[in-house]
Amino acid sequence: MHRLFIALAIAVLAAAPASATDKTEVMGVVHLWVDSFNKGDLKAMAATCTDDAAIIDDFPPHEWHGPGACARWSSDFEAFVKSGDDTERVVTVGKPWHLDVTADRAYVVAPTTYSYKAKGKPVLEKGIVTVALQKGAVGWRITGWAWADH
Repeated sequence: MHRLFIALAIAVLAAAPASATDKTEVMGVVHLWVDSFNKGDLKAMAATCTDDAAIIDDFPPHEWHGPGACARWSSDFEAFVKSGDDTERVVTVGKPWHLDVTADRAYVVAPTTYSYKAKGKPVLEKGIVTVALQKGAVGWRITGWAWADH
């Protein structure tokens, strides 16, 4: 009976909701990812990702995955915005609509705004970002993200 009680207690604790600390750490990585983008430091942005991340975004080729995906996305993004003469790029992530943490995995869905100047004219796009993360030896890292205009 004692073993049954211990097994049940472990199962309940394992299924318990994520701590506020886990959620704070997850959002800290999401904000570091965005802050790095806003500073134009795409290397730091890519460093928030696992090496084999998966990305879906609204510019060609629209999908990146496997080793170095975040670095390849960064390179393709720079080429894309250069071709449109886009400058002063800033992303803001709003309060998450979903923030789920289960053990070493996390899932975040949040509204976004993306402001920039296209050939000197201000543009404001509202969007949605979905980010998946995994906690490993170095902490939380992004395993994938999807971006969509709203």
